[in-house]
Amino acid sequence: MSQYPQLFATTPAPQLEALFRDIAASRMQGIPILNQALQVEAIGFQPWDGPQGRLWAGVLLTPWFMNLLLLPIDTDSLPAVPPTGETVIALPGDALPFMAGHEDALGDYRLCSLFSPVLQFADQDSARATALEVLKLLFPPAQPAAPDLSRRRLFGLGR
Repeated sequence: MSQYPQLFATTPAPQLEALFRDIAASRMQGIPILNQALQVEAIGFQPWDGPQGRLWAGVLLTPWFMNLLLLPIDTDSLPAVPPTGETVIALPGDALPFMAGHEDALGDYRLCSLFSPVLQFADQDSARATALEVLKLLFPPAQPAAPDLSRRRLFGLGR
């Protein structure tokens, strides 16, 4: 099977949620580290111009982990992971270690563990709020350029 069975021209959130709900219902059944107060949710996925091309970046929350994920928009966009199993990727807000991940239905992706297990979260809302705060810190909104308030510009002479 190709390392990229799916490329995501639009948000990967629905596919991630469906796949990891299936994993929760099968492979994770009976595992004691599950937080029963949490559900699978893909949070805040947005396109990001990564070091090698465009990627989807967002947080995947499950009853057993909260990971920052990077998924390919095109086949050349995932950063390589060395044999040591980890590569540091510079995000706009910080540089973090990422590992390679793979699911046959999804393909290759990169993950950075934020919480595992996720037993410290009392409910879905608090876990989601934490994920959104992490995304805000790692991918801060672009600041608008300061307006040019020079006299020449104000009177249309600076064109």
